[in-house]
Amino acid sequence: MKEGGQDFAGVDEAIIKNIEACKKIGDICATSMGPNGMNKLLVNHLDKHIVTSDTAMTLQTLEVMHPAAKLLVMASDAAEKECGDGTNFTVSFSAEILYKALDLLKEGIHMSDIIMGYQMAMTKSLLILEDNVCWSVTDVRDVAQLTQAILPQVSSKQVGFEEHLSKVIAQSVVQVMPKDPKLFDTDCIRVAKVIGGSVGMTSVVNGMVIVRDAYGTENAKNKATVAVFSVGIEMTGTETKGTVLINNAQELMDFTKGEEAKMEEFVKSLVTAKVDVVIALGAVQEIALHFLNKYKIMVIKIASKFECKRLCKTLGATPLVRIGQPLPEELGYAESVQCEELGGTKVIMIKTGDSRIATVLLRGATPHLLDECERAVDDGVNLARCIATRDRRFVAGGGATEIELAHKLQEYAAGVAGLEQYAVLKFAEAFEITPKILARNAGLNETKVITALYAAHANGDKKAGVNLRDESVKPIDSMSVGVLDHYDTRRWAIQLAVDAALTVLRVDHIIVAKQAGGPKAPEKPI
Repeated sequence: MKEGGQDFAGVDEAIIKNIEACKKIGDICATSMGPNGMNKLLVNHLDKHIVTSDTAMTLQTLEVMHPAAKLLVMASDAAEKECGDGTNFTVSFSAEILYKALDLLKEGIHMSDIIMGYQMAMTKSLLILEDNVCWSVTDVRDVAQLTQAILPQVSSKQVGFEEHLSKVIAQSVVQVMPKDPKLFDTDCIRVAKVIGGSVGMTSVVNGMVIVRDAYGTENAKNKATVAVFSVGIEMTGTETKGTVLINNAQELMDFTKGEEAKMEEFVKSLVTAKVDVVIALGAVQEIALHFLNKYKIMVIKIASKFECKRLCKTLGATPLVRIGQPLPEELGYAESVQCEELGGTKVIMIKTGDSRIATVLLRGATPHLLDECERAVDDGVNLARCIATRDRRFVAGGGATEIELAHKLQEYAAGVAGLEQYAVLKFAEAFEITPKILARNAGLNETKVITALYAAHANGDKKAGVNLRDESVKPIDSMSVGVLDHYDTRRWAIQLAVDAALTVLRVDHIIVAKQAGGPKAPEKPI
């Protein structure tokens, strides 16, 4: 090997070190699971402070260097992209089955037997999971059903405001739901964050909310015709470089008047087209603003081409790339365009009757709280996408499904021949990690909680979950209290967790090349 490279091989140097690194990632994420989960205060490489309990955000911010631990981060990222949630379970479960594999290795069982047993257990657990479906969304346009589906997911992130926030997310989803639910697009739901007030003041706006003030003197229009320009409203620039030779003061006056006359002619053409509001992507010339104010046309400046695209979709308008009179079919329509002040922040609310865009207007005391609420909204909308486009079924939450899987897998393991039986049993034990973490985070005795859950499931109560509301270890009926997990999300989480774990277990040799580059910069004194 090239000088400076490192080589790790064998059980002690490679496999055990990999498992320990993955277990560390699992321990970091475990404390954020469930409604009693704690937040993480993260400071990234740009010195930005992030306060979150979202596993996907935590792992994105952490600069994980260990190659095996990176595989768990990738599995978490895959779960986030596929379903929008299930990241914490993916990481925790993957780390736990790796840790259980370490026990089997110490007992002298070969890695090939462990991998074979884990694959058998995963296939069986997915079949058991399907048998545990207990509820499904029958109508994706019913706010009450969507609220019930989204509530458990939001509860794990925003305790205290989960009911209101879930209802707002459900309302926004129903507003933009197309005739064919399979065509639902998460981009149709936007988030606008305004500091001030409380999360309980969060609302949904049928249209777009732009967090800035109107540019001109007009700040409110009802039943407005809107023209959207994807260019700045100015006439000073030319396509080629040119020089104007002015000989006297009169010629200078005439040159300025010509520009003014040209701009006034353009604004008059907007008046002729009965335009009430102008939205411009770019600069608005002072002389243009003067005439727009004179003819009482409201002016809104936007800076993003993506915002321009969404506004056009909201209003049913065509973005114009020319400065001239718009055609009737190129104009959009809004029920009202108003500039309002919320908590000292000026916002422009563009409301439409049958909008294809809905905006969740988040209110909160701090930017960190607003960012965390935005992540909760994002997870809720992604769950709605999974329900509308893929699978509407749910299983019991609160650790109920995991204990049922563990109980059934232990029964299945009794009939497995060979050393794979031990791997199946350890795989079943790994499912206990979810109720254990939920109990631990709530300050309960996890051993008593697990024992009570096993007793309930042995008696045929498939929906018995961890009781976090009472100090008694008596399980609750997860279905009756509305604690549910999305079936497809849980199925993907199990598959991704096992795939990541098996990839780590198959590694028995780590080779690290010498790092490129010159000498490192001296460290700054603390």
